[in-house]
Amino acid sequence: MTDLLTRDEYGAIAAEIDLPATPFIDGRFQKGAGPMMETINPATGDVLAKISTANAKDVDFAVGKAREAFEQGHWSHLHPSERKDVLIRMCKLITRRRHELAVMESLDSGKPIRDCEEIDIPEVIHTIKWHAELVDKIYDQTGPSGDDAISMIVREPIGVVGVVLPWNFPMLMMAWKIGPALAAGNSVIVKPAEQTSLTALRLAEIAHMAGVPRGVLQVLPGDGPSVGEPLGLHMDVDMVSFTGSTETGKRFLRYAADSNMKEVTLECGGKNPCVVLADAENLDHVAEHVVNAAFWNMGENCSAASRVIVHKAVKEPLMVRIVARIRDWKTGDPLDPANHLGALIDADHCKKVSGYLKGKAVVGGKAKGNFVPPTVYEVKPNDKKAQDEIFGPILSVIEVASTEEAIQLANDTSYGLAASVFTANTRQAIRTAREIKAGTVTVNCYGEGDITTPFGGFKQSGFGGRDNSIHAHDQFTQLKTIWIDLSDPSEGDNVG
Repeated sequence: MTDLLTRDEYGAIAAEIDLPATPFIDGRFQKGAGPMMETINPATGDVLAKISTANAKDVDFAVGKAREAFEQGHWSHLHPSERKDVLIRMCKLITRRRHELAVMESLDSGKPIRDCEEIDIPEVIHTIKWHAELVDKIYDQTGPSGDDAISMIVREPIGVVGVVLPWNFPMLMMAWKIGPALAAGNSVIVKPAEQTSLTALRLAEIAHMAGVPRGVLQVLPGDGPSVGEPLGLHMDVDMVSFTGSTETGKRFLRYAADSNMKEVTLECGGKNPCVVLADAENLDHVAEHVVNAAFWNMGENCSAASRVIVHKAVKEPLMVRIVARIRDWKTGDPLDPANHLGALIDADHCKKVSGYLKGKAVVGGKAKGNFVPPTVYEVKPNDKKAQDEIFGPILSVIEVASTEEAIQLANDTSYGLAASVFTANTRQAIRTAREIKAGTVTVNCYGEGDITTPFGGFKQSGFGGRDNSIHAHDQFTQLKTIWIDLSDPSEGDNVG
């Protein structure tokens, strides 16, 4: 675990940071052709920086540089072990600057500094290092072609990759994408969320310092119409990997259809159930996981367990424990490591989340500025709180009378990203996990697996591939068959 600094020490770092303010294109920071954009500290409302944004002209220029770098082969044709060495150097530089990066992330997104230090930064380093170490250990295949031929099935980097990031985990989601994409040999253009551009720009600079060549990793800050759409429609972008809302994700499918049929991978929304069955053991343990699942990162998490579907036999004792556990989750200044929850990303999102703070809450229920405390409601299955992806610290509790009813409600959503099941019966746990339609189902805990397990969703939570694990490399590589004929030409028909 990272040693946390004090609030005063984090404040001192914040006061001294030189924040990046222009796109990172072709190996250097340079002014974009788009308008200036203010990036706001959501906790205070103060302007952190005025960023020069990119537009379609910059996208075209960056794609050209990315293609040029890819075809030159200084990265794409580099031996996998050499790419590994560069990415590991990048991880060492991130480690040296971890406090600076954590403070930048907290200031820009409102995330609590304790999460940035203890979760995000370590996971960024681990993710990039894991994919770097993997890339020279992935073996290609030969097919069962008989004695007269050899068929080789080989992976090749897909080419120029567009990466479109969300604002809830800016650095970590960037690592999830660029780790396998760069390790495989691609050129990558990153469009960060307009609310959270700072750490993406810094990571690109660090990558270049570590030895990633010019044009191989570029970052274009700006809004969707100015950067995201031109990337999605560009005829020389080979694939787009997107994490964000389902509505925006669908646009990239349309962009692909309207351009060059580029490959698209989407990791989108979720309305994730936590199913607590009648025989669930150790309700203190269950409550600990429920609270973490619902309120970690202020509930601004696509895999947040925002619905607890609980059997009536254990509902009341579980509720007592959930309320008691919430008392330890303090909301306040994100740079104070004593706080578990910081500010929501901006005033517009806080207004949207606050629209669900209606009715009698079991706990919480009142917003102050961009801060919303952990809030719990007991609701019916058709309540909007139990149906909509709120993306805030609001937990809906739904009582059921049977396992069958719990499974039916768990699946009663257009999403299918993650779910949890709590039960003492192993057979019931496995059967329930199989019947819930979600990409990740955890048993007697909340989680997303780890770097070794694929992450993505069913239904409208995902499309086209998975993040994490060896399967993440699938979205950034092409499979090629090379067929070699071994038959003896002299055994053919003779002429003359």
